Amino acid sequence: MKSKYLIVISFDAVSSEDIDKLKELNNFKYLIDNGSLITNVESVYPTLTYPAHATIMTGMYPKNHGIINNTLNNFSDINPNWYWYRKYIKTKTLYDFASEKGLTTAALLWPVTGRSNINYNLTEIFAPKHWQNQIVMSALSGSIKYQLDLNKRFGHLRNGLSQPALDNFVHESVKYTINKYKPNLLLIHYTDVDTNRHYHGYDSKEANDALLRHDARLGDIINVLKEANIFEESTIVALGDHSALDGDYMIRLNSLFRENELLKVNEKGKITSYKAVAKTCDGSSYVYLKDKNDIETYKKVRKILENLKNSKESPIDFILTSKEAENEGADPNCSFMVEGNINYYFIDEALGKVIEKVNENEVGNISHRTKATHGYYPKKPNYNTFFMAFGKGIKKGVKIDGGKLINHGPTLAKILGVDLGNVDGKAEDRILDI
Repeated sequence: MKSKYLIVISFDAVSSEDIDKLKELNNFKYLIDNGSLITNVESVYPTLTYPAHATIMTGMYPKNHGIINNTLNNFSDINPNWYWYRKYIKTKTLYDFASEKGLTTAALLWPVTGRSNINYNLTEIFAPKHWQNQIVMSALSGSIKYQLDLNKRFGHLRNGLSQPALDNFVHESVKYTINKYKPNLLLIHYTDVDTNRHYHGYDSKEANDALLRHDARLGDIINVLKEANIFEESTIVALGDHSALDGDYMIRLNSLFRENELLKVNEKGKITSYKAVAKTCDGSSYVYLKDKNDIETYKKVRKILENLKNSKESPIDFILTSKEAENEGADPNCSFMVEGNINYYFIDEALGKVIEKVNENEVGNISHRTKATHGYYPKKPNYNTFFMAFGKGIKKGVKIDGGKLINHGPTLAKILGVDLGNVDGKAEDRILDI
């Protein structure tokens, strides 16, 4: 029988490599022992939070749902806005279908849900511009009364985007939402591990401590479902969106393009014009031409990229053409997609060295300088994520090695009793008892 209450918990940047640790933690162990587990789940390309979460909601590759990066392709903007709003997703989502069926929906910091039809929506949105106001932007993109209520009750827990304060605020809001509204579909996005891996490294003490906090949060959700008398009718899904890899070196393709007179910048580093421009996905990078049919520029860019790839201690793993990138599910509008080697990631700056070692003193203080990151090719070794499910409609004791993120959407839809229609993925019937 389908689930009456589906709780989807995204533990950002928690990977398949973490499963051995999770098996030692009481609440994750409870889900694994009493439900189903899929390890080595392949994410999407690029392996970034926003493309991945849109895939989870649609069962589509980024090329088909339209969220091809975290941030918008505004190349002249040093700090561009993100794909915050539902309008950017080209196809219908799980929460759209749930709403059409008359189900109550709620989401807390779930990416790409701004200005959606979700009943109770605390959106993930922040203010990258100095003139923008965080509270106003969030209020206008989500459920105003709901958000004001949450901020009044739990806002004191939050300290900007810092962790674990942000997840603590979200978590108290989650417990309150379950008790008060009992939504049929509840989407939760926790970023504690992701933030600490960025700032401190993949296997850092800080990241491992965040895993412990996640286990406690999972236990609280189980207890609240019991207190609300809906536990027996509920399905809990815990999943990751991508993994992360440590990196010590930054690659500035736009600086390389500037040196080769393919783009121009002002004194502040803002791009004023370009024939070719790079758009980071962290572990990988898109390259776009101003005119995709400019054969001369295309050949010049290809040669520049191949020379970098063939250089001593190459920072580049491989280079994809537009068609090859599309075949991997990425943006078909790019001219190239460049994959970084292990220990390298891309930033969009057009001033500075092409290759530069990260200064540890800058990590965490400047948004694009990190200790560990993602966005790489999803088939890189030891770079997968996970999916575990427990409760109504889920078989007990099923363990599967190997899965795909595109399958999550149709699987969640089947659990909830809705149909996503014609999508790229398919439901994981091996774990379902429906």
